[in-house]
Amino acid sequence: MKRLALFAIFAILAAAGLPRGLALARTVSSAPKVSVNEVAEGLTCQCGCGLTVANCNMPTCSFSVPVREQIEKMINAGLSRHQILGLFRAKYGEKILSAPEAHGFNALAWVMPFAMLFIGAAGILIALARWRGKQLRPASAPEEEETVQHYDRRLRYRLKREIERLG
Repeated sequence: MKRLALFAIFAILAAAGLPRGLALARTVSSAPKVSVNEVAEGLTCQCGCGLTVANCNMPTCSFSVPVREQIEKMINAGLSRHQILGLFRAKYGEKILSAPEAHGFNALAWVMPFAMLFIGAAGILIALARWRGKQLRPASAPEEEETVQHYDRRLRYRLKREIERLG
């Protein structure tokens, strides 16, 4: 009886979720195409300006103008941003990408700046702690004070004896 009730509840919940799943599938399949600028932001212009293909400021650039046209044709052919960037990467190599992909050896390009920042901050904190520690120490160590008091007592006793003997 319990199994039948659980099965009925599960069937009702699944039926209620089915229209949402179908609507989500329709939404994903009709996703808007990417723009030329979105793809061009991921590519570095090879004319020597050092900017991305989308931001190259030369109106008659021998590299960015034809590449934008190629990107537009690829988008119209139904390719995604990732696929287009992959094709350009295969053709020109890693240098065409405006940012290295975060896997393999390229992951160091993403990790190292933060690691160096962390190491530098830790070094500064350690140096400051040591510097403050040295400044907070008293000018004379406690051992020296005890030694001075010890000699004072001896001198006082000796002085007292000398006075008693003379007087």
